[in-house]
Amino acid sequence: MVIAYMLVMLAIGYFSSTKIKTNTDFMVAGRRLGPLLMAGTLAATEIGGGSSLGVVANAYGSWGVSASWYIIAMGIAFLILIPLAPKFRATEVKTVPEYFRRRYDKFSGGFSGIIMLMALVGLTAGQFKASASVLEVMLGLDYTTSLIIVTVVITVYAVMGGLWSVTLTDFIQVFLIVIGMLIAIPFALKLAGGWATIRATVPAEHFSFTQGIGGWGQIAGFVIMYVATFSVGQEAVSRYYAAKDGKAAIQGSIIAAIVNFVFAFIPVILGITMLSLFNQNLLDSSVVDALKNNSRYALPALAVATMPAVVTGILFAGIISATMSSADSDLLGAGSIFSNDIFKIFIHKGATDKQVMLTTKIAMVVVSLFSLVTALYANNILTLLAFSFTLRAAGTFIPYVMGHFWKKSSSAGSIASILIGSLVFFLMDRKIIPSIPKLNNIIPALLISMVAFYVFSLLFPPKKESFDLIFEE
Repeated sequence: MVIAYMLVMLAIGYFSSTKIKTNTDFMVAGRRLGPLLMAGTLAATEIGGGSSLGVVANAYGSWGVSASWYIIAMGIAFLILIPLAPKFRATEVKTVPEYFRRRYDKFSGGFSGIIMLMALVGLTAGQFKASASVLEVMLGLDYTTSLIIVTVVITVYAVMGGLWSVTLTDFIQVFLIVIGMLIAIPFALKLAGGWATIRATVPAEHFSFTQGIGGWGQIAGFVIMYVATFSVGQEAVSRYYAAKDGKAAIQGSIIAAIVNFVFAFIPVILGITMLSLFNQNLLDSSVVDALKNNSRYALPALAVATMPAVVTGILFAGIISATMSSADSDLLGAGSIFSNDIFKIFIHKGATDKQVMLTTKIAMVVVSLFSLVTALYANNILTLLAFSFTLRAAGTFIPYVMGHFWKKSSSAGSIASILIGSLVFFLMDRKIIPSIPKLNNIIPALLISMVAFYVFSLLFPPKKESFDLIFEE
Protein backbone atom coordinates (compact mmCIF):
# COMPACT_ATOMS: atom_id res chain seq x y z
CA MET A 1 0.00 0.00 0.00
CA VAL A 2 2.80 2.40 0.84
CA ILE A 3 4.72 1.54 -2.33
CA ALA A 4 1.55 2.10 -4.36
CA TYR A 5 1.07 5.44 -2.61
CA MET A 6 4.60 6.55 -3.50
CA LEU A 7 4.11 5.53 -7.13
CA VAL A 8 0.90 7.60 -7.26
CA MET A 9 2.82 10.62 -5.94
CA LEU A 10 5.41 10.19 -8.69
CA ALA A 11 2.65 9.84 -11.30
CA ILE A 12 1.06 13.10 -10.09
CA GLY A 13 4.47 14.75 -10.36
CA TYR A 14 4.76 13.63 -13.98
CA PHE A 15 1.18 14.73 -14.78
CA SER A 16 1.81 18.13 -13.20
CA SER A 17 4.99 18.60 -15.21
CA THR A 18 2.88 18.58 -18.40
CA LYS A 19 0.91 21.57 -17.09
CA ILE A 20 3.94 23.77 -16.35
CA LYS A 21 4.46 26.45 -18.97
CA THR A 22 6.09 29.31 -17.04
CA ASN A 23 8.03 29.97 -13.88
CA THR A 24 4.84 31.42 -12.35
CA ASP A 25 3.14 28.06 -12.97
CA PHE A 26 6.02 26.28 -11.26
CA MET A 27 6.38 28.54 -8.21
CA VAL A 28 2.79 29.65 -7.49
CA ALA A 29 0.62 27.28 -9.58
CA GLY A 30 -0.36 30.03 -12.00
CA ARG A 31 -2.15 31.88 -9.14
CA ARG A 32 -5.34 29.90 -9.67
CA LEU A 33 -5.93 27.84 -6.49
CA GLY A 34 -9.50 27.78 -5.23
CA PRO A 35 -10.35 27.61 -1.49
CA LEU A 36 -10.48 23.80 -1.25
CA LEU A 37 -7.20 23.17 -3.03
CA MET A 38 -5.60 25.99 -1.07
CA ALA A 39 -6.92 24.70 2.27
CA GLY A 40 -5.79 21.17 1.47
CA THR A 41 -2.26 22.21 0.60
CA LEU A 42 -2.04 24.66 3.55
CA ALA A 43 -3.15 22.03 6.08
CA ALA A 44 -1.06 19.23 4.58
CA THR A 45 2.03 21.43 4.44
CA GLU A 46 1.88 22.32 8.14
CA ILE A 47 0.70 18.92 9.41
CA GLY A 48 4.03 17.17 8.98
CA GLY A 49 6.47 15.01 10.89
CA GLY A 50 6.28 17.23 13.94
CA SER A 51 2.48 17.05 13.97
CA SER A 52 2.36 13.28 13.55
CA LEU A 53 5.38 11.33 14.79
CA GLY A 54 6.64 14.25 16.88
CA VAL A 55 3.35 14.81 18.74
CA VAL A 56 2.84 11.06 19.31
CA ALA A 57 6.36 10.82 20.74
CA ASN A 58 5.90 13.87 22.98
CA ALA A 59 2.44 12.78 24.17
CA TYR A 60 4.02 9.43 25.06
CA GLY A 61 6.85 11.29 26.77
CA SER A 62 6.60 14.23 29.14
CA TRP A 63 4.09 16.45 27.30
CA GLY A 64 1.02 14.23 27.54
CA VAL A 65 -2.28 15.76 26.35
CA SER A 66 -0.69 19.21 26.19
CA ALA A 67 1.19 18.08 23.06
CA SER A 68 -2.06 18.83 21.20
CA TRP A 69 -1.19 22.54 21.47
CA TYR A 70 1.53 22.02 18.88
CA ILE A 71 -1.28 21.52 16.32
CA ILE A 72 -4.06 23.63 17.88
CA ALA A 73 -1.74 26.63 17.78
CA MET A 74 -1.45 26.16 14.00
CA GLY A 75 -5.21 26.40 13.61
CA ILE A 76 -5.34 29.55 15.75
CA ALA A 77 -2.56 31.04 13.62
CA PHE A 78 -4.50 30.38 10.40
CA LEU A 79 -7.50 32.25 11.88
CA ILE A 80 -5.33 35.18 12.98
CA LEU A 81 -3.95 35.41 9.44
CA ILE A 82 -7.41 35.91 7.88
CA PRO A 83 -7.11 39.75 7.74
CA LEU A 84 -3.65 39.41 6.18
CA ALA A 85 -4.56 36.76 3.60
CA PRO A 86 -5.95 39.09 0.90
CA LYS A 87 -3.06 41.52 1.42
CA PHE A 88 -0.57 38.71 0.83
CA ARG A 89 -2.40 37.73 -2.36
CA ALA A 90 -2.57 41.32 -3.62
CA THR A 91 1.22 41.74 -3.64
CA GLU A 92 1.57 39.56 -6.77
CA VAL A 93 5.05 38.39 -5.68
CA LYS A 94 6.38 34.84 -5.90
CA THR A 95 8.48 34.76 -2.72
CA VAL A 96 8.79 36.59 0.59
CA PRO A 97 12.33 37.88 -0.14
CA GLU A 98 10.96 39.32 -3.41
CA TYR A 99 8.52 41.36 -1.32
CA PHE A 100 11.39 42.60 0.87
CA ARG A 101 13.42 43.52 -2.20
CA ARG A 102 10.62 45.39 -3.94
CA ARG A 103 9.25 47.04 -0.77
CA TYR A 104 12.59 47.95 0.81
CA ASP A 105 15.89 47.19 -0.97
CA LYS A 106 18.12 44.45 -2.41
CA PHE A 107 19.97 43.91 0.87
CA SER A 108 16.74 43.17 2.76
CA GLY A 109 15.68 40.78 0.01
CA GLY A 110 19.03 39.01 -0.14
CA PHE A 111 19.59 38.72 3.62
CA SER A 112 16.04 37.52 4.31
CA GLY A 113 16.48 35.00 1.47
CA ILE A 114 19.62 33.55 3.06
CA ILE A 115 17.97 33.22 6.49
CA MET A 116 14.92 31.54 4.96
CA LEU A 117 17.07 29.15 2.94
CA MET A 118 18.86 28.04 6.12
CA ALA A 119 15.53 27.48 7.88
CA LEU A 120 14.09 25.51 4.96
CA VAL A 121 17.05 23.11 4.98
CA GLY A 122 16.26 22.35 8.63
CA LEU A 123 12.53 22.01 7.98
CA THR A 124 13.09 19.69 5.01
CA ALA A 125 15.51 17.61 7.07
CA GLY A 126 12.92 17.22 9.84
CA GLN A 127 10.34 15.85 7.40
CA PHE A 128 12.88 13.56 5.70
CA LYS A 129 13.78 12.23 9.14
CA ALA A 130 10.16 11.47 10.06
CA SER A 131 9.45 9.73 6.73
CA ALA A 132 12.60 7.61 7.03
CA SER A 133 11.57 6.50 10.54
CA VAL A 134 8.40 4.97 9.09
CA LEU A 135 10.17 3.07 6.31
CA GLU A 136 12.84 1.92 8.74
CA VAL A 137 10.32 0.19 11.01
CA MET A 138 8.02 -1.02 8.23
CA LEU A 139 10.60 -2.51 5.87
CA GLY A 140 13.29 -3.40 8.36
CA LEU A 141 15.80 -1.26 6.48
CA ASP A 142 18.55 0.69 8.19
CA TYR A 143 17.88 4.40 8.80
CA THR A 144 20.33 5.68 6.18
CA THR A 145 18.84 3.54 3.39
CA SER A 146 15.32 4.58 4.35
CA LEU A 147 16.38 8.23 4.35
CA ILE A 148 17.85 7.95 0.86
CA ILE A 149 14.66 6.34 -0.53
CA VAL A 150 12.48 9.07 0.97
CA THR A 151 14.78 11.82 -0.29
CA VAL A 152 14.75 10.49 -3.85
CA VAL A 153 10.96 10.04 -4.09
CA ILE A 154 10.10 13.46 -2.64
CA THR A 155 12.73 15.28 -4.68
CA VAL A 156 11.71 13.66 -7.97
CA TYR A 157 7.99 14.47 -7.87
CA ALA A 158 8.52 17.97 -6.41
CA VAL A 159 11.11 18.84 -9.07
CA MET A 160 8.90 17.54 -11.87
CA GLY A 161 5.74 19.47 -11.14
CA GLY A 162 6.51 22.40 -8.84
CA LEU A 163 3.61 23.86 -6.84
CA TRP A 164 1.02 22.19 -9.09
CA SER A 165 2.49 18.82 -8.17
CA VAL A 166 2.79 19.76 -4.50
CA THR A 167 -0.79 21.08 -4.35
CA LEU A 168 -2.37 18.02 -5.98
CA THR A 169 -0.38 15.58 -3.85
CA ASP A 170 -1.16 17.63 -0.72
CA PHE A 171 -4.90 17.46 -1.45
CA ILE A 172 -4.70 13.65 -1.41
CA GLN A 173 -2.28 13.57 1.48
CA VAL A 174 -4.37 15.63 3.91
CA PHE A 175 -7.13 12.98 3.77
CA LEU A 176 -4.65 10.15 4.21
CA ILE A 177 -3.08 11.93 7.17
CA VAL A 178 -6.36 12.28 9.10
CA ILE A 179 -7.95 8.97 8.08
CA GLY A 180 -4.74 6.95 8.38
CA MET A 181 -4.11 7.99 11.98
CA LEU A 182 -7.78 8.03 12.99
CA ILE A 183 -8.35 4.43 11.89
CA ALA A 184 -5.54 3.26 14.20
CA ILE A 185 -7.20 4.58 17.37
CA PRO A 186 -9.84 1.81 17.90
CA PHE A 187 -7.21 -0.93 17.60
CA ALA A 188 -4.88 0.79 20.05
CA LEU A 189 -7.70 1.48 22.56
CA LYS A 190 -8.93 -2.11 22.38
CA LEU A 191 -5.48 -3.49 23.09
CA ALA A 192 -5.04 -1.12 26.04
CA GLY A 193 -8.36 -2.16 27.60
CA GLY A 194 -10.35 0.99 26.85
CA TRP A 195 -10.07 4.63 27.90
CA ALA A 196 -10.88 3.90 31.56
CA THR A 197 -7.90 1.56 31.77
CA ILE A 198 -5.69 4.13 30.06
CA ARG A 199 -6.69 6.80 32.61
CA ALA A 200 -5.84 4.37 35.41
CA THR A 201 -2.43 3.36 34.04
CA VAL A 202 -1.08 6.73 32.89
CA PRO A 203 0.13 9.35 35.43
CA ALA A 204 -2.44 12.10 36.09
CA GLU A 205 -0.08 14.89 34.99
CA HIS A 206 -0.15 13.50 31.43
CA PHE A 207 -3.80 14.57 31.20
CA SER A 208 -3.07 18.20 32.03
CA PHE A 209 -3.89 20.48 29.12
CA THR A 210 -1.02 22.87 29.89
CA GLN A 211 1.52 21.34 32.29
CA GLY A 212 3.64 19.17 29.99
CA ILE A 213 4.21 21.83 27.38
CA GLY A 214 5.34 24.36 29.98
CA GLY A 215 2.27 26.50 30.69
CA TRP A 216 0.40 29.29 28.93
CA GLY A 217 3.56 31.25 28.21
CA GLN A 218 4.89 28.47 25.99
CA ILE A 219 1.46 27.99 24.39
CA ALA A 220 1.29 31.69 23.55
CA GLY A 221 4.81 31.35 22.19
CA PHE A 222 3.71 28.56 19.85
CA VAL A 223 0.80 30.65 18.53
CA ILE A 224 3.04 33.68 18.00
CA MET A 225 5.70 31.49 16.40
CA TYR A 226 3.20 30.05 13.92
CA VAL A 227 1.63 33.41 13.06
CA ALA A 228 5.09 34.80 12.43
CA THR A 229 6.44 31.84 10.50
CA PHE A 230 3.28 31.23 8.42
CA SER A 231 3.43 34.89 7.41
CA VAL A 232 7.03 34.77 6.21
CA GLY A 233 7.56 31.04 5.59
CA GLN A 234 7.72 30.42 1.85
CA GLU A 235 6.19 26.94 2.19
CA ALA A 236 3.04 28.47 3.74
CA VAL A 237 2.69 32.00 2.38
CA SER A 238 3.23 30.80 -1.20
CA ARG A 239 -0.26 29.26 -0.91
CA TYR A 240 -1.70 32.73 -0.34
CA TYR A 241 0.29 34.01 -3.31
CA ALA A 242 -1.15 31.13 -5.39
CA ALA A 243 -4.83 31.72 -4.46
CA LYS A 244 -7.00 32.82 -7.36
CA ASP A 245 -8.13 35.89 -5.39
CA GLY A 246 -8.32 37.39 -1.89
CA LYS A 247 -11.62 35.66 -1.09
CA ALA A 248 -10.18 32.23 -1.88
CA ALA A 249 -7.21 33.06 0.35
CA ILE A 250 -9.51 33.85 3.30
CA GLN A 251 -11.70 30.77 2.79
CA GLY A 252 -8.68 28.51 2.44
CA SER A 253 -7.24 29.80 5.72
CA ILE A 254 -10.53 29.12 7.57
CA ILE A 255 -10.86 25.56 6.24
CA ALA A 256 -7.20 24.81 7.04
CA ALA A 257 -7.77 25.98 10.63
CA ILE A 258 -10.74 23.62 11.02
CA VAL A 259 -8.67 20.67 9.74
CA ASN A 260 -6.00 21.43 12.35
CA PHE A 261 -8.52 21.64 15.19
CA VAL A 262 -10.04 18.28 14.20
CA PHE A 263 -6.69 16.55 13.80
CA ALA A 264 -5.01 17.91 16.96
CA PHE A 265 -6.08 15.19 19.40
CA ILE A 266 -5.64 12.15 17.13
CA PRO A 267 -1.85 11.75 17.56
CA VAL A 268 -2.16 12.69 21.26
CA ILE A 269 -4.58 9.83 21.90
CA LEU A 270 -2.21 7.43 20.15
CA GLY A 271 0.75 8.65 22.22
CA ILE A 272 -1.12 8.38 25.54
CA THR A 273 -2.37 4.91 24.58
CA MET A 274 1.19 3.90 23.75
CA LEU A 275 2.31 4.94 27.24
CA SER A 276 -0.53 2.93 28.81
CA LEU A 277 0.47 -0.16 26.86
CA PHE A 278 4.06 0.30 27.98
CA ASN A 279 3.03 0.69 31.65
CA GLN A 280 0.85 -2.42 31.41
CA ASN A 281 3.72 -4.45 29.88
CA LEU A 282 1.54 -5.24 26.86
CA LEU A 283 4.09 -4.25 24.24
CA ASP A 284 6.24 -6.69 22.35
CA SER A 285 9.92 -6.59 23.32
CA SER A 286 10.82 -5.31 19.83
CA VAL A 287 8.57 -2.29 20.37
CA VAL A 288 10.10 -1.62 23.78
CA ASP A 289 13.59 -1.80 22.28
CA ALA A 290 12.57 0.62 19.54
CA LEU A 291 11.23 3.07 22.13
CA LYS A 292 14.45 2.88 24.11
CA ASN A 293 16.46 3.71 20.99
CA ASN A 294 14.34 6.71 19.99
CA SER A 295 10.77 7.80 20.81
CA ARG A 296 10.16 8.74 17.17
CA TYR A 297 9.65 4.99 16.58
CA ALA A 298 6.64 4.94 18.95
CA LEU A 299 3.81 5.09 16.41
CA PRO A 300 5.20 2.89 13.60
CA ALA A 301 6.42 0.32 16.13
CA LEU A 302 2.97 0.21 17.76
CA ALA A 303 1.31 -0.31 14.38
CA VAL A 304 3.56 -3.19 13.33
CA ALA A 305 3.15 -4.95 16.68
CA THR A 306 -0.59 -4.53 17.28
CA MET A 307 -2.56 -3.78 14.10
CA PRO A 308 -3.73 -5.80 11.07
CA ALA A 309 -1.62 -5.43 7.95
CA VAL A 310 -4.24 -3.42 6.04
CA VAL A 311 -4.68 -0.93 8.91
CA THR A 312 -0.91 -0.67 9.29
CA GLY A 313 -0.61 0.06 5.56
CA ILE A 314 -3.23 2.83 5.74
CA LEU A 315 -1.61 4.29 8.86
CA PHE A 316 1.85 4.25 7.33
CA ALA A 317 0.55 5.85 4.14
CA GLY A 318 -1.00 8.54 6.34
CA ILE A 319 2.20 9.15 8.32
CA ILE A 320 4.32 9.31 5.19
CA SER A 321 1.70 11.64 3.67
CA ALA A 322 2.14 13.98 6.62
CA THR A 323 5.90 14.10 6.32
CA MET A 324 6.13 14.12 2.53
CA SER A 325 3.50 16.84 2.13
CA SER A 326 5.60 19.14 4.29
CA ALA A 327 8.97 18.15 2.86
CA ASP A 328 7.98 18.82 -0.76
CA SER A 329 6.71 22.30 0.16
CA ASP A 330 9.88 23.13 2.09
CA LEU A 331 11.97 21.91 -0.83
CA LEU A 332 10.04 23.95 -3.39
CA GLY A 333 10.22 27.02 -1.14
CA ALA A 334 14.00 26.74 -0.86
CA GLY A 335 14.47 26.31 -4.61
CA SER A 336 12.15 29.22 -5.39
CA ILE A 337 13.95 31.59 -3.02
CA PHE A 338 17.39 30.69 -4.36
CA SER A 339 16.48 31.12 -8.03
CA ASN A 340 14.10 34.09 -7.70
CA ASP A 341 15.95 36.11 -5.07
CA ILE A 342 19.60 35.13 -5.18
CA PHE A 343 20.42 33.70 -8.63
CA LYS A 344 18.32 36.13 -10.68
CA ILE A 345 19.27 39.19 -8.63
CA PHE A 346 22.90 38.67 -7.60
CA ILE A 347 24.37 35.89 -9.79
CA HIS A 348 22.80 36.11 -13.25
CA LYS A 349 21.03 39.44 -13.70
CA GLY A 350 18.59 39.34 -16.59
CA ALA A 351 18.14 35.54 -16.46
CA THR A 352 15.27 34.31 -18.63
CA ASP A 353 12.14 32.66 -17.26
CA LYS A 354 13.39 29.23 -18.37
CA GLN A 355 16.80 29.76 -16.78
CA VAL A 356 15.18 30.71 -13.47
CA MET A 357 12.91 27.64 -13.54
CA LEU A 358 15.86 25.33 -14.33
CA THR A 359 17.84 26.92 -11.50
CA THR A 360 14.90 26.34 -9.15
CA LYS A 361 14.97 22.63 -9.94
CA ILE A 362 18.74 22.36 -9.54
CA ALA A 363 18.57 24.24 -6.23
CA MET A 364 15.86 21.85 -4.99
CA VAL A 365 18.15 18.88 -5.64
CA VAL A 366 21.06 20.56 -3.84
CA VAL A 367 18.87 21.50 -0.85
CA SER A 368 17.55 17.94 -0.63
CA LEU A 369 21.14 16.68 -0.37
CA PHE A 370 21.98 19.19 2.38
CA SER A 371 18.76 18.21 4.18
CA LEU A 372 19.62 14.53 3.89
CA VAL A 373 22.98 15.14 5.62
CA THR A 374 21.28 17.26 8.31
CA ALA A 375 18.70 14.50 8.92
CA LEU A 376 21.48 11.99 9.54
CA TYR A 377 22.74 13.93 12.58
CA ALA A 378 19.69 15.74 14.04
CA ASN A 379 17.92 13.90 16.87
CA ASN A 380 14.65 15.45 18.07
CA ILE A 381 12.19 16.30 15.27
CA LEU A 382 10.22 18.94 17.18
CA THR A 383 13.38 20.69 18.40
CA LEU A 384 14.76 20.87 14.85
CA LEU A 385 11.47 22.17 13.45
CA ALA A 386 10.90 24.72 16.22
CA PHE A 387 14.42 26.17 15.81
CA SER A 388 14.01 26.43 12.04
CA PHE A 389 10.57 28.05 12.36
CA THR A 390 11.62 30.68 14.85
CA LEU A 391 15.02 31.58 13.38
CA ARG A 392 13.48 32.99 10.20
CA ALA A 393 10.43 34.50 11.91
CA ALA A 394 12.31 36.38 14.64
CA GLY A 395 13.77 38.99 12.31
CA THR A 396 11.59 39.02 9.19
CA PHE A 397 8.04 38.99 10.59
CA ILE A 398 7.85 42.62 11.80
CA PRO A 399 9.14 44.34 8.63
CA TYR A 400 7.13 41.99 6.40
CA VAL A 401 3.77 42.58 8.09
CA MET A 402 4.32 46.28 8.86
CA GLY A 403 5.26 46.85 5.24
CA HIS A 404 1.60 46.16 4.41
CA PHE A 405 0.21 48.59 7.03
CA TRP A 406 2.71 51.40 7.77
CA LYS A 407 3.78 53.75 5.00
CA LYS A 408 6.74 54.99 7.06
CA SER A 409 8.36 51.54 6.96
CA SER A 410 11.89 52.05 5.66
CA SER A 411 14.85 50.07 4.34
CA ALA A 412 16.92 50.97 7.41
CA GLY A 413 14.14 49.73 9.69
CA SER A 414 13.87 46.49 7.72
CA ILE A 415 17.62 45.80 7.83
CA ALA A 416 17.90 46.59 11.55
CA SER A 417 14.85 44.47 12.39
CA ILE A 418 16.07 41.44 10.43
CA LEU A 419 19.62 41.56 11.78
CA ILE A 420 18.82 42.32 15.43
CA GLY A 421 15.75 40.06 15.74
CA SER A 422 17.51 37.05 14.20
CA LEU A 423 20.67 37.60 16.26
CA VAL A 424 18.79 37.95 19.56
CA PHE A 425 16.84 34.75 18.99
CA PHE A 426 19.96 32.82 17.94
CA LEU A 427 21.92 33.98 20.99
CA MET A 428 19.05 33.12 23.35
CA ASP A 429 18.51 29.71 21.74
CA ARG A 430 22.24 28.92 22.01
CA LYS A 431 22.22 30.03 25.72
CA ILE A 432 24.79 32.76 24.99
CA ILE A 433 22.44 35.32 26.53
CA PRO A 434 19.85 34.30 29.16
CA SER A 435 16.28 33.38 28.22
CA ILE A 436 13.21 34.55 30.14
CA PRO A 437 11.82 31.68 32.26
CA LYS A 438 8.61 30.06 30.95
CA LEU A 439 8.59 32.31 27.88
CA ASN A 440 9.29 31.18 24.33
CA ASN A 441 12.40 32.92 22.97
CA ILE A 442 10.46 34.09 19.89
CA ILE A 443 8.51 36.62 22.02
CA PRO A 444 11.44 38.76 23.29
CA ALA A 445 13.14 38.43 19.89
CA LEU A 446 10.03 39.80 18.13
CA LEU A 447 9.66 42.64 20.65
CA ILE A 448 13.28 43.72 20.17
CA SER A 449 12.87 43.35 16.40
CA MET A 450 9.80 45.62 16.55
CA VAL A 451 11.61 48.29 18.57
CA ALA A 452 14.54 48.23 16.13
CA PHE A 453 12.17 48.49 13.17
CA TYR A 454 10.31 51.52 14.51
CA VAL A 455 13.41 53.36 15.75
CA PHE A 456 15.42 52.96 12.54
CA SER A 457 12.40 53.65 10.32
CA LEU A 458 11.85 56.96 12.14
CA LEU A 459 15.55 57.87 12.21
CA PHE A 460 16.05 56.96 8.54
CA PRO A 461 12.62 57.40 6.88
CA PRO A 462 11.82 56.22 3.33
CA LYS A 463 12.30 58.66 0.45
CA LYS A 464 8.66 58.13 -0.49
CA GLU A 465 5.88 57.00 1.85
CA SER A 466 3.97 54.38 -0.13
CA PHE A 467 2.77 50.76 -0.06
CA ASP A 468 3.61 50.34 -3.75
CA LEU A 469 6.25 47.78 -4.68
CA ILE A 470 9.08 48.58 -7.08
CA PHE A 471 8.27 47.26 -10.53
CA GLU A 472 10.60 44.59 -11.90
CA GLU A 473 10.89 43.39 -15.48
